[in-house]
Amino acid sequence: MAGARTVETQWQRVLDTATRLFADRGFDEVTMAEIAAEADVARATVFNYFGTKHALIETITEGVLEAWGEMLDQALADESTSTPAIVRHLCDLMAGGIESQRPLFRGVFREIARIQLGLDPGEVAQRANERARARLRALFERGQARGELNTGFSSESLAAAFHSLTNGTITHWLYEDPTAPLAVRMHEAAEVFLSPVEIARPARARSKGNRK
Repeated sequence: MAGARTVETQWQRVLDTATRLFADRGFDEVTMAEIAAEADVARATVFNYFGTKHALIETITEGVLEAWGEMLDQALADESTSTPAIVRHLCDLMAGGIESQRPLFRGVFREIARIQLGLDPGEVAQRANERARARLRALFERGQARGELNTGFSSESLAAAFHSLTNGTITHWLYEDPTAPLAVRMHEAAEVFLSPVEIARPARARSKGNRK
């Protein structure tokens, strides 16, 4: 048991170190030797645990997708907040997490793109991505049932549109034009998504459903 705990501790230390270095300098600028030195383990140990640097970013991406799924679980557990307010809040949360670690998320979103294009057989990340899409569909179905979202679009179409719009906004900010804060871009993306589907309610009812 002690040996297993040591391996688990070392594995986590290597992963945490890689995450920190990628966040500081970016995936492409960090070597496995640097990760080993910072984690205070042998270089061979890093390769034994992860095999390649790409396997490290795969593991980090899996964690990011799981965290996104947990955010959606929390959104679904919230029975009192309106769906449009939840959508805006989710965009705010994504912006806050990504903007503070732009070099790291450049690598993460490159890996997410590979998964979505079928170029990477990472089954754990693929399953996490599919579960997140299912939660999005459930969130939009609930919004439609409550009369908060237009029923002229299927929940699948809404989930796909939200995913494409937010992913595209984030990717553009990460790789092409970070001049405006991501928080601003994501706020705009939320409004673009909601403008054709949000069903307006009386001001008093709407204020009760919005987050403080």
